[in-house]
Amino acid sequence: MTIKERIVITGRPGVGKTTLIERVVSELSIPAGGMITAEIRKCDHRVGFSVIDLATGKEGILAHIHQQSGPKMGRYRVNLHDLEQIGIAAIDRALAAGSLVVIDEIGPMEITSPAFIPAVERVVASDAPFIISTHAKLDHPLIHRLRQEFTLYRVKLGNRDRLIKLICQEFAKPPDATPRPAAGGGLSPGSA
Repeated sequence: MTIKERIVITGRPGVGKTTLIERVVSELSIPAGGMITAEIRKCDHRVGFSVIDLATGKEGILAHIHQQSGPKMGRYRVNLHDLEQIGIAAIDRALAAGSLVVIDEIGPMEITSPAFIPAVERVVASDAPFIISTHAKLDHPLIHRLRQEFTLYRVKLGNRDRLIKLICQEFAKPPDATPRPAAGGGLSPGSA
């Protein structure tokens, strides 16, 4: 399957952006790589975030309450080493392999790395298909550009499952297909 779709999703923390991405990648059954993030919980409390290489499953610490060094974000410190050696390396490998590039997410922690934004810009400058999630309230020029130039879906608790199907359909359409009419129910790109 040849895909050229380039999709950006946004939504508030905890709404299910990562779940949506994982389900889309699973249902598409195409080569995909890049990075995803997940909460680290201990005794039912969030203590940090992990960064995971989607293709290999290699996992590291993105940020943690017990991280000793790195930029401070609230009660967490960002682990730049793992973000760069696992997350950014995974993005670059997916781009080099011609896979669907996944970047979950562009958020306040990720942009503390001087290497992160250039990695995202390499993906955007290429012709690679991608799905990128962005933090809902982060004010950054790259996020503004992504939201304006590419198909944007807003994830909410009530539309997440429907968006999975809609985004899979977007990726499955032939690269030269004319744009499909917006789906009903408020799920059109930009308003979903």
